[in-house]
Amino acid sequence: MREVVTTGRGGPDVLSVRAAATPVPDAGEVRIRTALAGVNFADVMVRLGLYPDGPDLPAVVGYEVSGTIDAVGDGVPDARIGERVAAVCDFGGYRDEVCVPAIQAYPLPDGVSLEAAAALPVNYLTAYLMLWILTRVQPGDHVLVHSAAGGVGQAASQLVRLAGGEVVASGSPGKHDLLREQGCLLVVDSRQRRFADQVRAATGGRGCDIALEPRHGRWIMESYRSLAPGGRLVLHGFSSAAEGGGGTLGALRTLARVPWLQLNPVRLMNDNRSVGGVNLGRLWGERDRFAGWMQQLLSWLAEGRIAPRIDRIYPADQAGEAQSRLERRANVGKVLLDFREGAGS
Repeated sequence: MREVVTTGRGGPDVLSVRAAATPVPDAGEVRIRTALAGVNFADVMVRLGLYPDGPDLPAVVGYEVSGTIDAVGDGVPDARIGERVAAVCDFGGYRDEVCVPAIQAYPLPDGVSLEAAAALPVNYLTAYLMLWILTRVQPGDHVLVHSAAGGVGQAASQLVRLAGGEVVASGSPGKHDLLREQGCLLVVDSRQRRFADQVRAATGGRGCDIALEPRHGRWIMESYRSLAPGGRLVLHGFSSAAEGGGGTLGALRTLARVPWLQLNPVRLMNDNRSVGGVNLGRLWGERDRFAGWMQQLLSWLAEGRIAPRIDRIYPADQAGEAQSRLERRANVGKVLLDFREGAGS
């Protein structure tokens, strides 16, 4: 069996493919023959030494896979062998074979591709949690989606439109035409430090109902200022810490720009606004809820109501290039690794 190992902190060159023993599923687990694995910014942050919940290095990262169950542990029906599934894992997804609790392997409806399945869990669960659980997006809501051309941004934009809301987007200039073609009410440069006035102007002076902020640091207050009365700000990342090569210095700069004192309980009450946060990696204890959320997302996927946008698929032995594409913000949608036979470079 092959696995892609993050051997230490550094650039994409610290990723290495090595042989490993094929895992055996424990009681209550299934083993999945991996077809594709999702590449997420958390994987990059682990490599840069900036992910507080990351495993000790060397380690195999990867939060999500698609593939076929080829073995089951005690207590799992043999009938599950041969099922095509999407799965979430607490890292370890960059492998030919992955063992996960059976409840975390979600059967795919007919017609759902393995590519779409691998692109679904992390991005769409994050977006679903932000929009359906924390903020309860409603028809007519204006939602500010930052990094709207990325994996989570594309997922969130689709879910906003599914709910009958309108997207106000930010992204790098080279992606603005795409975002406009997708029907965004307003598109601004994601590097722009002041955008609240534009958001208010685009929403008739009121501001947005929801803002989804993945960058942290100095961007938080400007997203907060973009909110209408009753608005909800959701923080779901720390990506600005990776700017300029990341490292401890980048993380400290980002933390120094967090408005620790400005967003206090008194201000939130007086402004009639709220602030929440999402870290999918801290929700492994909510497996039953995950299953319900994934069932809904897979149903929408099968019905054609959502459709993950695949940016690029790399052979597993090009995992460094795949992560580099994410780190450079060059992707539009999801980046995947292909572990299927014959997918090597």
